Amino acid sequence: MRTILVTGTAGFIGFHLATFLLSEGFRVAGFDGMTEYYDIRIKQRRHQMLLQNPNFTCVEGMLEDFDTLHGLIRDTKPSVIVHLAAQAGVRYSLENPRAYMSANVMGTFNVMECAREFGVDHLLMASTSSVYGGNDVMPFIETERTETQLTLYAATKKANENMGHCYAHLWKIPTTMFRFFTVYGPWGRPDLALFKFVKAALQGEAIDVYNQGNMARDFTYVTDLVRSIRLLIDTPPVEPASRDDILPGDSLSPVAPFRVVNIGNGTKVQLLDFITEIERSLNLPIKKTLMEMQKGDVPATWANSDLLHRLTGYRPETSVAEGVRHFVDWYRDYYNVTDADLAALRQG
Repeated sequence: MRTILVTGTAGFIGFHLATFLLSEGFRVAGFDGMTEYYDIRIKQRRHQMLLQNPNFTCVEGMLEDFDTLHGLIRDTKPSVIVHLAAQAGVRYSLENPRAYMSANVMGTFNVMECAREFGVDHLLMASTSSVYGGNDVMPFIETERTETQLTLYAATKKANENMGHCYAHLWKIPTTMFRFFTVYGPWGRPDLALFKFVKAALQGEAIDVYNQGNMARDFTYVTDLVRSIRLLIDTPPVEPASRDDILPGDSLSPVAPFRVVNIGNGTKVQLLDFITEIERSLNLPIKKTLMEMQKGDVPATWANSDLLHRLTGYRPETSVAEGVRHFVDWYRDYYNVTDADLAALRQG
């Protein structure tokens, strides 16, 4: 039974990935800082659910705490590390930039040092679609230059990609970086748009809609995302013998066992259409406050996922209508929102 270390297992994506890996018979060692960036009770509940499986163990600690992280990896001897933990949130990086430098840069360095020392078979680390920044040719493809990040959050993730490439080259650690595109689904983070929109609607409040609603995102359902990660675990990059061996469209480095892969649904969805799906799932109109574009935001994201498909044979496929419906069902169950509650809201 292989052991996989996952950082951020109390987080949204980490929880779903750990659940999926456990269902496939892996042992999962979890590491999470349980920070109070959002409601810690959701994080605690996620870990409680994972701990029902005897093949899940976890340690609480910050990424910056090298000794605790090192001790967990030494004791569990994982063959693969999936590094998802980070200080998340584009907008929060404007308020507390130091948290991003500490967790995302120093914390990721600690993960890479452990991967180097213990010689894992494959290191996989989360990046973000935000690294495309000011790029405006869409859909985004991994081989484009990414030099125009617009927030410190995006810049720290681009730094992680560069750091990962260096370690892959120097120490021959097979390394895959994921660029995630607007992940959503059950157990999602309370600071994400879908969670905030549903919460506001059920409290009879207006939602803030930025750039007057002229926004588009490539919404990626979380189950599709973790299936993609699972398949990529078994697809470690191999340093090519020559540059001529790299296929067109492949982000494989010519000098390291390193690759960047987009994980997105491959569909650009207008924000107002996304909100319409929420209204349809709740059977409830949502009041909207149209706002100006927020600093550091981008009007659109859209992934080219051809490389993911070429490597794994898989493409994310869940429609926004289906994904939003699953989230609304989870939210209503988790917060005990009854049919009577919805009926009362419809009546005003």
